[in-house]
Amino acid sequence: MKSGLRMDREKAKELLGEVEIAVLAPNSAEVRQKVVRLLNQVPTYNWVGIYLVKGNDLHLSAWAGPAATVHTTIPIGKGVCGWAARSGRTEIVSDVSKDERYMECFANTRSEIVVPVHHEGRVVGEIDIDSDGLNAHSSVDREFLEAVAAKIARHCVA
Repeated sequence: MKSGLRMDREKAKELLGEVEIAVLAPNSAEVRQKVVRLLNQVPTYNWVGIYLVKGNDLHLSAWAGPAATVHTTIPIGKGVCGWAARSGRTEIVSDVSKDERYMECFANTRSEIVVPVHHEGRVVGEIDIDSDGLNAHSSVDREFLEAVAAKIARHCVA
């Protein structure tokens, strides 16, 4: 993991304020890129991506981290990302080696959180975060990322 502490409520509040400023940008692609860069500052968030729903697939729209992922298109229902998009619920996988849905992006990933982005009653995208630490995502991460998803929702309509 990058050096530093896990997400805490104070850091979440600070970052959410920065997200509120980022969503004021007029261009949705710019908003998504700014948001993934902000989120990637969290020490336990080693790779951050925003996927958009287009038809029956998720398409990678913005990412921040050490490398690109090979999974730029994911069928809805496949993998943890596809599962979250289908169910509309946040998925926290504390140990990806124990979840048969996990589709490996990076050999060092140990845990993942996927948060659907809802707009007008439907899933329009999601935030996907990988960590190289086990059990890296807590209820604080869930609450924070669900708040981020609500803030960026209008910028995720494909």
